[in-house]
Amino acid sequence: MKKFTCLLIVILSGFLAAHAQSFSVSGNVTDESGIPLLGVNVLVKNQSRGTTTDFDGNYTIGNITSGDILQFSYLGFNTQEIRITDQQTLDVQLSADNEALDEVVVIGYGTQSKKEVTGAVSTVGSGTIEELNPVRVEQALQGRVAGVNITSTSGSPGSASTINIRGISTNGDSRPLILVDGAVIEDLSVINPNDIENISVLKDATAGIYGVRAANGVILITTKGGYKNTDLRIEVDAYTGLQETSRKLPVLNATEYAVILNEAFVAGGQNPPFPNYRNLGEGTDYQDEVFQQALMSDTNLSISGGGEKTAYSFGAGYLDQNGIVGGESSNFERFTGRMNFNYDIIKNLKLSTTAIYTHSNRKTLAENALGSVLFNAINMAPTIPVYDENGDFSLAELLGNEVINPVAQIQNTYNNSQVDKITGTAGLSYDFLEHFKAETRYQFNYSEVRGINFQPQAYYGSGKVFNVDRNVVSESTNFYRDYTFDAFLSYDNTFNDLHNVKALVGTSVFRTTGDFYGFTGYDIPGNSFENASIENASDVVDNYINVSNRIFDQRLLSYFARLQYNYDERYLLSGVIRRDGSSNFGPENKFGWFPSASAGWVISEEDFYGNGDLVSFLKLRSSYGILGNDRIGAFGYVSLLNGEGTYVFDDTLYYGVAAGRLSNPELQWEEQTAFDVGIDARLFGDKLDLTVDYFKRQTDKLLLTPQVSGILGVGAPGAGAPIVNAGSVENKGWEFSLGYRQIVNDDFDFNINWNLTTLENEVLSVANENGFVPGGFFAVGQGDAPARMEAGHPIGYFYGLQTDGIFQNAEEVAAGPSQPNAHPGDLRYVDQNGDGVITPDDRVEIGDPIPDYTMGLNLGFNYKNFDFTAYAFASVGNDIVRAYDRNETRTNKTSYVLNRWTGEGTSNTYPRVNIGANYNSVFSDFYVEDGSYLRLQNVQLGYSLGENITEQLGIRKLRFYLAVNNAFTITDYKGYDPSASSGAPIGGGIDQGFYPVPRVYTAGLNFKF
Repeated sequence: MKKFTCLLIVILSGFLAAHAQSFSVSGNVTDESGIPLLGVNVLVKNQSRGTTTDFDGNYTIGNITSGDILQFSYLGFNTQEIRITDQQTLDVQLSADNEALDEVVVIGYGTQSKKEVTGAVSTVGSGTIEELNPVRVEQALQGRVAGVNITSTSGSPGSASTINIRGISTNGDSRPLILVDGAVIEDLSVINPNDIENISVLKDATAGIYGVRAANGVILITTKGGYKNTDLRIEVDAYTGLQETSRKLPVLNATEYAVILNEAFVAGGQNPPFPNYRNLGEGTDYQDEVFQQALMSDTNLSISGGGEKTAYSFGAGYLDQNGIVGGESSNFERFTGRMNFNYDIIKNLKLSTTAIYTHSNRKTLAENALGSVLFNAINMAPTIPVYDENGDFSLAELLGNEVINPVAQIQNTYNNSQVDKITGTAGLSYDFLEHFKAETRYQFNYSEVRGINFQPQAYYGSGKVFNVDRNVVSESTNFYRDYTFDAFLSYDNTFNDLHNVKALVGTSVFRTTGDFYGFTGYDIPGNSFENASIENASDVVDNYINVSNRIFDQRLLSYFARLQYNYDERYLLSGVIRRDGSSNFGPENKFGWFPSASAGWVISEEDFYGNGDLVSFLKLRSSYGILGNDRIGAFGYVSLLNGEGTYVFDDTLYYGVAAGRLSNPELQWEEQTAFDVGIDARLFGDKLDLTVDYFKRQTDKLLLTPQVSGILGVGAPGAGAPIVNAGSVENKGWEFSLGYRQIVNDDFDFNINWNLTTLENEVLSVANENGFVPGGFFAVGQGDAPARMEAGHPIGYFYGLQTDGIFQNAEEVAAGPSQPNAHPGDLRYVDQNGDGVITPDDRVEIGDPIPDYTMGLNLGFNYKNFDFTAYAFASVGNDIVRAYDRNETRTNKTSYVLNRWTGEGTSNTYPRVNIGANYNSVFSDFYVEDGSYLRLQNVQLGYSLGENITEQLGIRKLRFYLAVNNAFTITDYKGYDPSASSGAPIGGGIDQGFYPVPRVYTAGLNFKF
């Protein structure tokens, strides 16, 4: 019995001891104001287990023993570590990490707290992207970043946007350098916005770390990754949207059309074509036939987590979007897969890898061009039905050679492309000798782009340029490859707690190549797309006869160094030097130096500043440097055998190759000097953020193609004048950004962000024979280009005649300068040179496609479980050319013609209608309109389930939302969309029937567990 009693005591003691050693700890985590923090990581140190706080900041973690250390970590706050003794309730208050609140931004080959940044760098986080749900990445920047202007080239599914950072600085390729996890990306359609963690935009000379590729600005995109010691997390973001056109043009109905046409014929001395016009009714509005409501959907899945040495994140997304013009005939489909994996191999050696795969299919219709679908829908006569009495498509007779039935055009359009692309990165970093780090990174892109275009045999009317007498199929397969290898060594040390020194030296190698293959064949059996392939065609032609015309190979070798000095977080200095060697330039100019420097003074850290009750943070900064632009075609400095030559041997004609563009071994990159000065401030207890910048950028050695004598042989097929450095352009302006945020109480908080950019663009010199570079297209039969690049004017300004009202009577015609075929009711032009005759010499600047001001306004609030956001954008001062009117006798017109001149005093803005010869269709400011607009880009209302429900469901968050994109636009522009542009530096802003950006009604959910 005694032995049993002793044994029982031992067992009970062991049980009680074990029970005492293992217990649960619960508590609440708040900030310094007592507000609960959602999503705080609560981890057991040195163990791969933990939990996160719920909506009210509460947590519970089990299997805790005395001596365990709990880590409490949260973005923007200092991490706390607390050793557990025997307490089972532990409330924690986290203090703000001022450096984290200043944001950690990517600056190129490294990161830096925003407090220490000495350049103009703007960031957009994943939260903003999630609120906007953009189809393309660029849409997340519009209105959010001062100095960045996004213009849509089209509203069709999958269409690109043009990104200009601080103006247009070149007449060539003005795209910024875009890096995704360090890999160069040229087409952002392959990136799923849902995969992005943050975007940094380098706008000034601090982009000089990228040297010859930095003149147009740099955009650095970081994709989402996992976190170590984090439980598995799954997130789902899905929405469905209904799209519709935001506008239809007011065109004439059949009766109005007949009245106008009768009047024009009578004025021309001919019989009216519609004597019984009263019975015509409304007729056909072809816009109603081509526009339709269209569905779109987007589903994204993300999985992340991590252990003690690893962190991982996987993502997948699927987007399907039909077009508001043509429906499934204008479609974009995209699947993306993403992987991020980080592993601590040993204590100081870390591996990081990323991979992105994209598969996309796109169907397109003809857009923004003479004969495009919307151009035809506007100009097609409303008296012609879609189908004739036999059920066939009606012919567009007597409407010019370009206007055809747009419904038939959609039916006969088969233009499909497919992209498969993989982007990958792998990097190693090794910390050694306490203050040193060695890093190496390898990034690559590989893509295959396949396209097929089929034009079935079709007849649209007499003399139409789009008639196809013999069906034809074209197939293309293009391969693109590039890689970047970076290796650099960094040093970071602080002396006496005051002097922080960071140094970076490195090298970078970049190579991009392309191979193009294409064939054209005829006579597809059955005249159907199902049989359309080169294998089924006859008379197959190789589209790339010359090998040098089918490949490109560009290389870049770089060395760079950066030195940063920080004295007591008060005085900040940074200097960068980069040496680039590019294969795009001649042997005498392959290498160049690109230095830049920046400095900052944190005035609020000075002893004399005081306590900063009103302005708690104040920093003055400035930067200056030289940047480059090497965006030209490969081998531009030599003459290639990519011209077409014909040779005769033994009385037989042979086709071969000949010299193409003339060589210029002195060719070199465009060079930009960039200056910026700015201030960053925080006011009213850090509730208000203020940033002000003044910038000035001058780009010299612009790459132009001069006029040369035909004696040199540049008139042969494939031949051309050499590329030379012969121009200069300047951009200067101001940027203002204001952000205000306030937590009113536990239930309500709000934020307001506003930014404004002013811009002055001026061409300083064009050193070719004419002193200008023409560009753009206005109308058939007008050979002179409507846009120019010329010294003393903005780049791409509109050049034409200036009007002075309308001739009201014969006396005014007689008293004015001589004008071809002028009659009362015609436009009256200004005789600029005073020679008494209206000629092309009287043309002047009549418009400018570059906005003077751009503004963004973003509002948001949270009330209990509801959240609301609204994003607005405005562009002021940009002009647009109205070029969608064909100006043929029988083509339809917009209803503005109803306000035409019909007699003395009836109108001084819109001329008479007439079929006779006149000067009214000549390019003038009559066709130039103010393109200023204000657009509510996105408005969204969301509701998140309460904590009591999510806890029962075992999930972290479930949010439902409704949103409207492109809700409304306020503008005086008469066309479809004032935000659209071709994106060309010379010739942009000319509207030949822009595919409008759709209005989208969406419903979606965010699900996290």
